Order: sequence, then C-alpha cells, then structure tokens
Amino acid sequence: MNKPAEFNPQVKLDTVPVWINGKALAPAGRHGEVFNPATGRVTKKVVFSDAALVDAAVQAAAAAFPAWRDTPVLRRARVMQKFLQLLQAEQKELARIASEEHGKTLDDAMGSVQRGIEVVEFACGIPQLLKGEYSENVGTQVDTHMLRQPVGVCAGITPFNFPVMVPLWMFPLAIACGNTFILKPSEKVPSASVRMAELFKQAGLPDGVLNVIHGDKAAVDALLSHEGIKAVSFVGSTPIAKYIYETAAKAGKRVQALGGAKNHAVVLPDADLEFAADALIGAAYGSAGERCMAISAVVAVGAAGDPLVKLLEKKAKQIKLGVDMGPLVTRQHRDKVASYLDIGVKEGARLVVDARKQQTPQEGFYLGTSLFDHVTPGMEIYRNEIFGPILIVLRASTIDEAISIINKNPYANGTAIFTESGGAARRFQNEVQVGMVGINVPIPVPVAFYSFGGWKSSLFGDLHVHGTEAVRFYTRTKVVTTRWPHQDTPAPGFDMPTLG
Repeated sequence: MNKPAEFNPQVKLDTVPVWINGKALAPAGRHGEVFNPATGRVTKKVVFSDAALVDAAVQAAAAAFPAWRDTPVLRRARVMQKFLQLLQAEQKELARIASEEHGKTLDDAMGSVQRGIEVVEFACGIPQLLKGEYSENVGTQVDTHMLRQPVGVCAGITPFNFPVMVPLWMFPLAIACGNTFILKPSEKVPSASVRMAELFKQAGLPDGVLNVIHGDKAAVDALLSHEGIKAVSFVGSTPIAKYIYETAAKAGKRVQALGGAKNHAVVLPDADLEFAADALIGAAYGSAGERCMAISAVVAVGAAGDPLVKLLEKKAKQIKLGVDMGPLVTRQHRDKVASYLDIGVKEGARLVVDARKQQTPQEGFYLGTSLFDHVTPGMEIYRNEIFGPILIVLRASTIDEAISIINKNPYANGTAIFTESGGAARRFQNEVQVGMVGINVPIPVPVAFYSFGGWKSSLFGDLHVHGTEAVRFYTRTKVVTTRWPHQDTPAPGFDMPTLG
C-alpha cells in the first residue's frame, strides 16, 4: 500500500528547500503544497523560486564551472562512482519518497529508481565516452584532432511521474561531461531531487556543480530566459515541450524537449494472446497510466480482436487499487482522466470496463481501470494523451492498416508489436514511424547505453536523452589543426592554404 504513517494535521509541515551552491535554503516567499496522493492530504510545503533565486543558482553554477570543467575526467568519473554507490544504498529510500509524493506503488518506484541508477552506471564510463579523434599528417607536417568540451551551465526541467529516474537521465551525464547543472523538478514531487543533490555532495561533488530549484512557470521562464544557461533538457507534455523548445532556442540555447505520446501496440492473430494481454495490462495500467511510454492504444488485427478484448477485460477487473496500482497524482488530474469516460461513450466507443463502477478507497486520488473497444482514430479518447488508467482498443483488418493508423498519429514516442512472425515484425520495425519499437516487448524503453526519445510531436530538438546522444548534447566539438614547422619550412604565402 502507498499510505504513509498516519498524518497529523496539527504537525507543522516540513518545507522542501532549494539546493544552491551546496546548501539547502528555504527563503521566505511563495510556496506550493505537496500532497500524498494516497491520502489526499498535504504533507509538505515547497519553496517556489523567483527570478532572483534562479539567478543565484545560475551564478553558483557559473562560478563552479571553470574548475569542474578542468577537473581531469578520471576524477569526475570517481565522483560519479561514489555517487552510484550512494544511490544504490539509498534506492529504497528514494523509492519511498517517490511513492509518497507521486502515488506509484513501492515496487514500481523501486524499478524506476533502478532504471535511473543504470544511467549513472553508464556515466561512470565517461573517460571512454569523451575520447576524441585524431588524424596524423592530413597535410605536409599537419595534424588534426577533435575535442569534446562541455557547453557550460545546463538546466533540466522534469515531470511529476518519475521523480528520480528522469532527473537521473539528465544531470549525471551533463556533470560527467564537465558541465554544471540546475535541476527544476516538478513542484508536485520535489523531495527526491534535493536528496540526490545531498548524496552527490557526499560523493565529493564540489559546491555549485549541481543546484536544485523549485517552482511553477515563473521559475521555468526565468531559466529559459537567463543568458547564463547554455543548454536546456525537458521531459513533459507536447504543448509545454514545444513552448520550451521555441523559447529557449530563440534565446540561443541548445534544447532537447521530449513531449507527449499516444503509444500503440499492434496484436496480430498469430500472437500468444495470453502473453500479449498480460504484457498490455502492465503497460497500460502500471503507474496508473501516468508514464509517457504507457501503452494506451491497442490495435487488434483481424481475428485477434474479440479474444484479446475478453482477456483484457478479465485482467483489468482483477487489478487491485492500492496494491497493483496506486492513485493519480492530483485530484484535478484524476477528475480530468475520469471525464474521458463520458466523452468516449458519447463518441460511440464501447465501454467494456468502467472505473466508475469499481470500489475505490475513500481517501486519496484513486481511479480504477477502464477499457474501451471499437475506438476509431477520429475520437477524442484516441487523439488525446489521457495519461491515466484508460486503455482503448482499435480494430484493423491487416498489418498494413495497423501501421497506417500509427503513422498518421502526430505522436511517435514508442510502439510495440506482438506476433510470432519474424517477417511481420521486421516489416513493422522498418515501416513504423516511431522512435522506439518493441517486438513482443510492451514498453521499449532503451537500456541506459542507448538513447531514449521519439519522433514527430514527441520530440523537439535533434538529440535524445541518455546514451551516446546525451554525450553529444552536453558537449560541443572543437577541431584543432596543428603544424610545427621545421627550419626549412617555407614562409607563409598570400594564397589560400592547401593541404597538398
């Protein structure tokens, strides 16, 4: 269960501080409320940063940058290795914090923290990842080499649904590359980021290299407009991702902004339907559907349709709230997700499993599972990213029709196919226009040494997060051409130099 120890409303609320220049600060000013979604009660306050506090974080990061940039890469790697050890020791505590502020079950939170830790494992190999290139004697007595150097002060803006994992997608690699960093986690789930900053300092990270601020749009806009920030990473909804990209790019910053999704899973008639149904149930309803890689749309092809829907119906009704699936993050979000049930019915979809008919805990922001069948691409429940425990089923006659449905969707984050046909799977991975593909794998989140990100409206920018693309994002190349002349080398002329 996600419920914490009994909450006493008379107890003074803790304040989640910002972390600037290696210190926790809680200045007077605007604050936000932090809820435990399992109880529906406010458990903490969180400092909301204004432009002055953001500037203080940028100044601290800028001051720390020269020394950290010039720290030998092996020493940076050793700090990262100590940070990795501390994260591993604190994994359960970080998962508990994520569970209490987001609402995901503890087992789910543990898994997400583990996936973040794996990015830190990858970042420990930064000496190998930063190796440049060298070409000897490209011209007479001329050599050329390429360096990878950090870009400067970087910022990361992360969503509520993965309070540990998504920040770990960003700041460890940025810092390993020699940058300094300002993290702005979701104000709904602020505590884990401050705890990770404390652990990083304990690992030997110099003050100012990692800073954490909190807040709403005012804090975000202050980051986007600050001339001291050179690169911005973001994960969130598509409208905000587009805003982040356009605003930061206009200010001359390097940007990677990952947006929303409508992830499809195609199920062919030859698939193991029991296996597929089990996989889809976890992919659709895990973390209450609040993840950008959730499977929210199933495309059942031909004869797979009716038996698959019966299996999904049976399994969806067996999910236990508070045990298998936690609450949604806020009351407002729960109510918004629930509103799609009426919308889908009015649009003509068949509501096979109705969350409104299920018993839910009296406290907290819980919503049961829902399943729609015979959904069509024109329906609002298909076109929108619902981000909750609602799974929809579309029908297709052929794999061609299924691929066409996916390719016409503006989102292109992740997709999957369930089949026993190698030829069908190979054709699917080749023709589908999506950034991440799973074959009999429902949630194809890449391992840490590959990069994560979608296409089309699921990504604004050119480079994805973690993996080698992140190293490219957090560094810029410099090409150096050298000549060390001998005594008999001719003096420079006035003609265009050539390398003959």
